Amino acid sequence: MDYDFAAELGSLCEARDIALSVHAPIAGFMGHAERGKKLNMAVGMLDHSAGIAKAAGAELVVFHPGFLLGRTREAAIDSVVEQLGELRERLEGKDRAVPFGIEVMGRVRELGSLDDVCEIASRLDWVRPVIDFAHMHATSDGGLTSVEPFAAALEQADAVIEDGAPFHIHFSDIQFANRNETKHLPYGEGTLRAEPLRDALARFDRSATVISESPTEASTDEIKAILGA
Repeated sequence: MDYDFAAELGSLCEARDIALSVHAPIAGFMGHAERGKKLNMAVGMLDHSAGIAKAAGAELVVFHPGFLLGRTREAAIDSVVEQLGELRERLEGKDRAVPFGIEVMGRVRELGSLDDVCEIASRLDWVRPVIDFAHMHATSDGGLTSVEPFAAALEQADAVIEDGAPFHIHFSDIQFANRNETKHLPYGEGTLRAEPLRDALARFDRSATVISESPTEASTDEIKAILGA
């Protein structure tokens, strides 16, 4: 997508009251253990994504938190925060300093738990947690079956999101093994349900943008109907 196309898309969506976000390329993550080609490539991807978001009037740029790469969790988080700070300086110089959202991941032994992304967001006031409930359902071995775990996750995110900004949520049914995601499923084929999310969101005085990652349009429509969107 080029910037002119992004601007046109943004105008069309604004006229139809459609909220936009930009998901950066998977390789566009921060927290590289070594400085070099891969980090430079990731910075370029996030820079371009921020430019597209600015042109389209998107709510935020969603990106992945990266990997442990043999480090302690604390060292990896410090690296993510440091490299994000450097990226922010670059984006400010280009008038692309848009909000970023860091996604909760679906692999239990890598960086990207809800604790990880909320810790990173708490250190950077322009970064928000992106709660992927399918990923959390996988890493909890199917533990998101009632309202309380949804509400607890939202409460943790709520504490580090600035006033007036919405929750940014990814949702779909999910297949998993050994507490790791394997693939997104049509709604109803797994064990994750939207009703507990609906009831948990009702406890908060904060709006929410829910992105369906379901593989079928019918699944997305069913989730939307349950959430009352």
